[in-house]
Amino acid sequence: MLDHLTYTAPEPKTIQGAKQDWELVIGLEVHAQVASNAKLFSGASTGFGAEPNSHVAFVDAAMPGMLPVINEFCVAQAVKTGLGLKAAINLVSAFDRKNYFYPDLPQGYQISQLYHPIVGEGEVIVDMAPGVARRVRIERIHLEQDAGKSIHDMDPNMSFVDLNRTGVALMEIVSRPDIRGPEEAAAYVAKLRQIMRYLGTCDGNMQNGNLRADVNVSVCAPGAYERYQETGDFSHLGTRCEIKNMNSLRFIQAAIDYEARRQIAIIEDGGKVVQETRLYDPDRGETRSMRSKEEAHDYRYFPDPDLLPLEIEQGWVDEIAGAMPELPDEKKARFVTELGLSEYDAGVLTAEVESADYFEQVAAGRDGKQAANWVINELFGRLNKEGLSVETSPVSAAQLGGVIDLIGSGAISGKIAKELFEILWTEGGDPAQIVEARGMKQVTDLGAIEAAVDEIIAANPAQVEKARANPKLAGWFVGQVLKATGGKANPAAVNELVAKKLALA
Repeated sequence: MLDHLTYTAPEPKTIQGAKQDWELVIGLEVHAQVASNAKLFSGASTGFGAEPNSHVAFVDAAMPGMLPVINEFCVAQAVKTGLGLKAAINLVSAFDRKNYFYPDLPQGYQISQLYHPIVGEGEVIVDMAPGVARRVRIERIHLEQDAGKSIHDMDPNMSFVDLNRTGVALMEIVSRPDIRGPEEAAAYVAKLRQIMRYLGTCDGNMQNGNLRADVNVSVCAPGAYERYQETGDFSHLGTRCEIKNMNSLRFIQAAIDYEARRQIAIIEDGGKVVQETRLYDPDRGETRSMRSKEEAHDYRYFPDPDLLPLEIEQGWVDEIAGAMPELPDEKKARFVTELGLSEYDAGVLTAEVESADYFEQVAAGRDGKQAANWVINELFGRLNKEGLSVETSPVSAAQLGGVIDLIGSGAISGKIAKELFEILWTEGGDPAQIVEARGMKQVTDLGAIEAAVDEIIAANPAQVEKARANPKLAGWFVGQVLKATGGKANPAAVNELVAKKLALA
């Protein structure tokens, strides 16, 4: 897949304490909402932004006698995600009850998978820079229900509960402690988001809570991580603390940095880090204790008696695998090898599936590098300036491709092409028709160009002498000719004629 690229691993993040250097070790549990119209065990809608408690089925509200019924599509989405992460798919999995009491959990338990998850071990290649990447191992992916939402800011004396999210399907993606710094953690979550958006299994909307992460952070002395890798003994990594419900890549980095420094200060002062769950306060830029860390036995897990073990067939998994789209790493590699793009440009174009699709439409049958330059520099630059996305671009892929075709045919120059792009952005229309109707075709008549060159040279004898003494000044004549022709003269022809005329002058 990436054989043509040579990757090196980034250096681990080192933090200098008062007494010694320390290294970070990070593992993440990413909760991704399954892209599905219905919930995991009911037919209630998963639509975001509805009136509170309007998307709640009887089973979601834990009405007596209501039994869960598995949503096959959610299972397929989890399988597809596992395949996208090069993970093992378990043909037999089972659901368990995770027992705890909270106002927004009407059943008093969450249906999850502890002992027999649907997806086993996989991996993610996290690009840190061109030629630099980290391999992060995936331990498991399991399906579970989401809880509801408690609302505390509507009344000073009481809290409210919205059960619309209750029962929505989540994929919990659990990594090994392979991440070594805040930037890597954010890049890992971004890569997961990218892969799932390509697959269509999660929309990755962190603002709506559809993708959020629990971040486990610990610090250790240099060399301890290598001993963990050799022995598998987690005690080498130090005591970890978990930061819950992070839904911002920027906050993930800030929380990790603060938490690592907090732990270092405790250890160097002679104390011991207590394993606990913490929350990040972005206003203060610090983590604070939420509760002592629970273990699995605290939740009294046991197999859900209302759900039989989930058995799927290999043939069904193979069907899902056969319909898989091209994933970002493969697409990026293809852009590099087949279209001749740099790794950086290919990375920019494949960052979002919509951007990659747009570029491929522009590049179809055209020079890949030229298409990439127009998409990255002109289109993306203008989209960023206007605060727009590819999906809302005023210039379609067909229109931009038409501009490139006009350049290739010699009908317009690069300068005219930028003027044409501006017209398309503000007014729309067909590029070829606009060029014809507005007289924007570049002048290719050598006789007309030669006449313009002769006129400029004849009118500027002093500049001619300077140009003959310093050939670099010939560019002044080129600029004057282009200005005189309204930018329509063929630049290559102008350069050639100016050089020829100056040599004879």
